[in-house]
Order: sequence, then structure tokens, then C-alpha cells
Amino acid sequence: MTSATLRQFKLPDVGEGLTEGEILQWLVAVGDTVTVNQPLCEVETAKAAVELPSPYAGTVVELLFEAGTMVDVGTPIITIDTGGGAAPAAPPPPAPEPAADAEPAAGLIGGSAPGGRTAVLVGYGPRNTEAHRRPRRSGDVVAERATAPMPRADHPPLLTTAPDAGTKPVRHGGLEVGRQAEAHALHGDAATATAAPARPAAHGRGRLRPLAKPPVRKYAKDLGVDLTTVTGSGAGGVITRADVDAAVTTTAPVPAAPVIGGEQRIPIKGVRKHTAAAMVASAFTAPHVTEFLTVDVTRMMKLRQRLVLRPELADVKVSPLLFVAKALLLAARRHPMVNSSWDEAAQEIVVKDYVNLGIAAATPRGLVVPNIKDAGRLSLTELAGALADLTATAREGRTAPADMSGGTITITNVGVFGVDTGTPILNPGESAILAFGAVREMPWVHKGKVVPRQVTQLALSFDHRIIDGELGSRFLADIGALLHDPGAALAF
Repeated sequence: MTSATLRQFKLPDVGEGLTEGEILQWLVAVGDTVTVNQPLCEVETAKAAVELPSPYAGTVVELLFEAGTMVDVGTPIITIDTGGGAAPAAPPPPAPEPAADAEPAAGLIGGSAPGGRTAVLVGYGPRNTEAHRRPRRSGDVVAERATAPMPRADHPPLLTTAPDAGTKPVRHGGLEVGRQAEAHALHGDAATATAAPARPAAHGRGRLRPLAKPPVRKYAKDLGVDLTTVTGSGAGGVITRADVDAAVTTTAPVPAAPVIGGEQRIPIKGVRKHTAAAMVASAFTAPHVTEFLTVDVTRMMKLRQRLVLRPELADVKVSPLLFVAKALLLAARRHPMVNSSWDEAAQEIVVKDYVNLGIAAATPRGLVVPNIKDAGRLSLTELAGALADLTATAREGRTAPADMSGGTITITNVGVFGVDTGTPILNPGESAILAFGAVREMPWVHKGKVVPRQVTQLALSFDHRIIDGELGSRFLADIGALLHDPGAALAF
């Protein structure tokens, strides 16, 4: 029998200098055979959720952390036997650091990198500190993710300064949780070393954790259903919402004590933690000024109706946001100073000759602002396609960290919520952000008569260190003029 050669994979920096990440779900289980670059787990950082590929080929010996655990960069998270031996019956003691001649191939995650560092997806190398877990509610139950009600995951962009309409649940990127993700073993439970992928994971004091997705767990908890008593009808025994409903109808109602009051505590982490820190830093670093403009966009809405019928735009969404984005890009070309940043260390203003257009988007994990690279060079059709791809990817929770860095100016579309306007906070490192309000039919003076017209409100916040009142006003007025009369774009 081939002797075991144990290798441990450390959590890499999957962002830009990030120091920790949460293991959302395991995609493999103890005893599984894995290949190089096969996804091992899904990890959420302060910016996005990403899958970590395996740097080794072999057999999974031990999962060092449960799903839901916060782990510091540089901490081993999984042990793999690369020697071809069978998985041991019980988890072995922690393996020593891999020998220098046993490093994974260069260029792979965990492999060597210039300067003696460990290769990672993106960033600056691991940090050797210990992991920490979120608090448990009891000794037998793994602390569940916060799952309070929220707007649906397919909601469009959210105003950066608007408070949540409800507490948002933490979901696994909108993805199906695979059987192997729920079949991982806890430390010391030797019985799970040969567990089938669809078997529930052991937890607590030898209990089996039922297979169910976080929304179903929350639904069952609200109804008072013990999932350990429910038989799952889904693939691999996964408990569905219908199974919970069936359990309710077959269980006699139990009188509940009245709830006089209560509270819910939600861990501040991941995207929400990053967004909060960024907004505080921006609000108290850059002196914000916000200007407002009400615009008659009747002509723009009529043009939209005509463009929808054009064959070249048949496969893309021609939305009002598309026209706002195009108008902003044209106005930025005329006023390049608005597309700049403040370099405090060098005491310089950095004016960009490209526009990475950020679009604020609400996701199950919180607000993210992915950006369209070099958006100013795109045609209207290309811009429409890029907006559609950006929005779909963000709603699925699959936006890559690189797509959320390097933005130069941002649009937040609050109109999709029926909101007229707001005072948005600048994305850190940017000098301007435009809030686009709802388009409403309102009485308007047109050609000397009060008639119903399509009207919207724009709000532009800008960094007064870079953009003075005149420049900000001219920039906003140009955007308004282009939306009022799209034909004016020929003069830009």
C-alpha cells in the first residue's frame, strides 16, 4: 500500500490585500479524490465569493474548518494525501509544513512565487495568524447565518447611502449547495471519513446535520419545524421548502408563548463590513457636495421605444439607465477633471484618460460596485451588453474582485425602487457619483402649456477638493441636456 504524503492547502489572499475570508461551503468531502485545479470550496471575502482550486491531486484527508468559519489568510484549511494512499479512518494530527521539494507546481494556488512568497489568486501573500469563528448559540448547533427578510436577490442597484429596507440574508452566491458541501466532517468524527457525498454532515455530539439550504433552514426555524425529523425529497436527500410545509401539516400545532419584543444580531463581515468601512472613510475624507437637477426626459423615453425595435439591439436591454450611462460618458469626455482621483501621499490630482464606469448593485451579500472597464470606448450596443452582463453577474454573487477595483466614476440607480433622488456617498478613490431617480409622468410647462411629461431627477455628489461648484454644475447640466434631447450628443 502506498504511504500517505500529506499536504495542507493554506487560504490564499483572493482579493487585494485582504486578510480573512469565510468558508461558505465545501465542494469536496473527506475521502473524495480531487484533481489539480478542481474547486475545493467557496470562500467569501470583503468583496466577493470565489471558488478556490486545488493545487494538489490526491485524496481529501481532513477539512480543517466547518462551513461558516472565518479564516485568516495563510491558515491551512484542508489536508490532502498526494501519495495515492487511502484516507485514514480518523483525521490525522496536524501535518507539518510541506517540504521545499514538495511544493505544488509554480503558478498554481499555494505554489511558489517570486521573492519566496506563496502564489495566490490576487494580492500580496498570506498572513500567519490564527482563525477565529463566529459565536455559537449553543454547544450542539453550528451558528447559522443571518437570514432576516430582505429585498429579492434580483433587485437592481441600491443607493449607497440608503438604509436597508430589511435585513439581508447571507446566501451562498445564489448557487445550489452541492451534496458534498453538506457532507464535510467535523474534527474527531472518524465515521465521516468514508461518508457518501449525499450524507448529512455530523455535528455537535454525534448528531447528523440535515441537508437543507440556508433559506429553507430559516423557513423551518420560523415555523418551529425540527429539520432532523424531516425526510428530504430533493436530490441526495436535500430538504426542500415543500418538505417543511408537509411537516407542518402533519404536526399538531403547539401553543407558543407570546413574543413581547426581541432583537436579532447579524455578524458584520464580508461585503457589508467592507462597504461600511469604505463609506465611513469616504464620507469623512472627501468633502462632499451634492447638486440636483430635474429633467424632462420625454424625448429620451420615445427614443428608447424606437431603439427597442432595432435588430442590432434585439438581444440587449435598452433601459433608461443605458441612456444615463451614455450621457455621463459623453459629459465626462467634455469635463475630464470629474474623472479623477486625489492622491494624498503625492499631493496630486490624477486625471484618468479612461472611464471605468461603476454601477452600484444590490446583491444577497450587500452592496457592490462592479465597473465596466474603459466604458467610454464602447458603442451604445456594446455598453448595453456590458450593463446586462455586469448586473446579471452581480445578482448571482459571482462578481470577480478585479471587476470591483479600479473604478473612476459611478452611477447609482435609485429610480428602480421608486425613489426620486438622494445624496449618494462617493466610492472611495473617485471624485463623482450620479444618482438617477425614477422617471415619472408629471405636469410640466412645455411650449407655454402645462402638459404631462416624463420627468426624472438627477443628483450629483462630488469631491469639492477636485471639483468646484462651476465644474460640477456644468457637468450635471450637460448630462441633463443629453437626456432631455439625445440628439444633442451629435454636438459632443
